[in-house]
Amino acid sequence: MVRIFGILIGLFFSGWLLVSFGMGAKEYYTNRPADTAEHAFHQHAKDISFTSDGPLGKFDRQQLQRGFQVYKEVCAACHSLRLVAFRNLEDIGYNEAEVKAIAANWPIPTPDIDPATGEMSTRASLPSDKFPKPFANDVAAGAANNNAIPPDLSLITKAREGGAPYIYSLLTGYQNPPADLPAANQPGPGLHYNPYFANLNLAMAPPIAAADQVSYSDGTSATIEQMAEDVSAFLIWTAEPKLEERHQTGWAVLIFLLIATFLGYLSYKTIWADIKAEKKKKEAEA
Repeated sequence: MVRIFGILIGLFFSGWLLVSFGMGAKEYYTNRPADTAEHAFHQHAKDISFTSDGPLGKFDRQQLQRGFQVYKEVCAACHSLRLVAFRNLEDIGYNEAEVKAIAANWPIPTPDIDPATGEMSTRASLPSDKFPKPFANDVAAGAANNNAIPPDLSLITKAREGGAPYIYSLLTGYQNPPADLPAANQPGPGLHYNPYFANLNLAMAPPIAAADQVSYSDGTSATIEQMAEDVSAFLIWTAEPKLEERHQTGWAVLIFLLIATFLGYLSYKTIWADIKAEKKKKEAEA
């Protein structure tokens, strides 16, 4: 009796779920929500590939150094890299002396007060230090950026849907609003139209605004697209500095598993060969 009662209860709830699902599906297809301007004008990330893409991907150290230069000269004024230490730059091709020189030109605030000026004093960064924040706190960051707090870029390619192609698209996507953009979605004071951003309008002004904004030491032409691609590649590295090691480990593990599977199969054949032969012999004698 208890079993029958339990089955009936289960059938009731299962039927109720099916009815609810059917009613919800009917409501969605008969009264679909109207597309907003964000849906109509928002664009997906541009199709761009990086050398680190795919299971065999590797970083282009020269490109990473160019990307770091773009970050240092363009992005660092507003965006932090709080999870990256100066000494990590050795992984992208800088030697110890170069890392020390880079760190020395990046002052870090200290709790001490300069008695001569009354201002907070600073010290030169050490290779073991993380990249310092460009603002003292979020209040100062918002005040300097139209009340929008610039995000930390350490993991930005992991934190944003679309990853590095999205970052590249955003940096190269600033444009004038289309003529048919609704008035409610027109960029207000201090905002900039960008169809790759979720709500179409960004508080961040175009950071890469013109060609040759950065002078590359390797002779690469510093177009807007090139600078955007280089800094996007650099931010892939900041988010996944061990990407190459992970790829190498993955292939080693895969090869090991294939070999182990083959050896296991041979062991199976060897161990059970005599048993099968003995079983067939007994069956024949019977």
